[in-house]
Amino acid sequence: MPFCYVSKYEEGNQRSDTGHGIKIYYRRYGRGRTKVLLITGLAGTHDSWGPQIEGLTGSLEPNDEESPSSGDSAADSSIRGAEADDGIEVCSFDNRGMGRSSVPTKKSEYTTTKMAKDAQALLDHLGWEKAHVVGHSMGAMIACKLAAVASNRLSSLALLNVTGGGYECLPKINGQMISLAYRFLRAKNPEQRAMVDLETHYTKEYLDEQVGSSTRGKILYQQYVRAISSTGMQSTYGFDGQVNACWTHRVTSKDVDVIRSAGFHVSVIHGRYDIIAQISHAKKIAEKLHPVARMVELHGAHLVSHERPKEVNQSLLELIKASESNLSLHMWSCLSKNETGWATFRLPTLPDRLCNESGTCLETTTDLLSKFQFSLLYFFGLFVMAFGYVRKILRLTKPARVGEMVS
Repeated sequence: MPFCYVSKYEEGNQRSDTGHGIKIYYRRYGRGRTKVLLITGLAGTHDSWGPQIEGLTGSLEPNDEESPSSGDSAADSSIRGAEADDGIEVCSFDNRGMGRSSVPTKKSEYTTTKMAKDAQALLDHLGWEKAHVVGHSMGAMIACKLAAVASNRLSSLALLNVTGGGYECLPKINGQMISLAYRFLRAKNPEQRAMVDLETHYTKEYLDEQVGSSTRGKILYQQYVRAISSTGMQSTYGFDGQVNACWTHRVTSKDVDVIRSAGFHVSVIHGRYDIIAQISHAKKIAEKLHPVARMVELHGAHLVSHERPKEVNQSLLELIKASESNLSLHMWSCLSKNETGWATFRLPTLPDRLCNESGTCLETTTDLLSKFQFSLLYFFGLFVMAFGYVRKILRLTKPARVGEMVS
């Protein structure tokens, strides 16, 4: 099975701190000179990127266990090599704490910086000098850290449904979200977990779409149950650890400066109806990364990569094309700031549309009401954490049951 042993690729003084004993499970797809590394989100596995793997490589068949046929002629090998040069090779993997990768038991072993080091070790393991790095949700946070600690390894950066971590990870509080959170915490089997995941990943409109004699929601439910059953429910260690990585994540001013000055193109892609990662946080990140970032807002929810795969794949291909053609970063971003401090985003929808064409402008600003909401979310997060600690203390202090003595 394809594993990357992280400690093998770290310097001696870092091994005991970040990578000791950590192995990362990965799969590769397609062949080509262009390399793409996909980093999945919280509780996701490597196959969560199915629509993007197929869209970028044309196949969902992994190639990491293939070997060249000894019967191929020199001409066949030459043709195959030429095709590979024009193609795209993709690698996706299970983050630590999920799937077939290692599951550390200490919460401190889960930070976006350490998980970015895992991704960097994987690049070394694959022999990839540089790659287009794409991350979703928690994976986008990890991608941000990778861009900050190893900017020379990135050809471009795509951040899907990203936030800045900390209180920004907290969803918008309403009756629907409270109900979902309660059901998520009580989910004990794949069927219960699948129902919650569907409601948080997709818009109701998408789930209610008619597909033949059924609905898309019912079809996806069966797929989710099978997927969760095959990989197993995420362990408590893995879930708590990955949540800790999101909660402790910060995009520092130094991170922003490094990414902005690294010279690669950035796309921030988000579903406007995402109830997990609010789009206002993604827009704020895009503003900070001006003038190298392009903001792409799509009609979808948290798993916009599945709900709108064609649009997401088109955006990724545009990003790769811009990077490899050395398109001007200012031309790429199509983002300008006016004197009032508002940020304007122009969203191209065609591959060759440039900044001087007309587009839809989205205006955002952080006002007093949003700051007030952020404060409420912050204190709600503290309450949730305190509640979790109290539950642990009660479990520890609960008297053990002692059976009757048999004389």
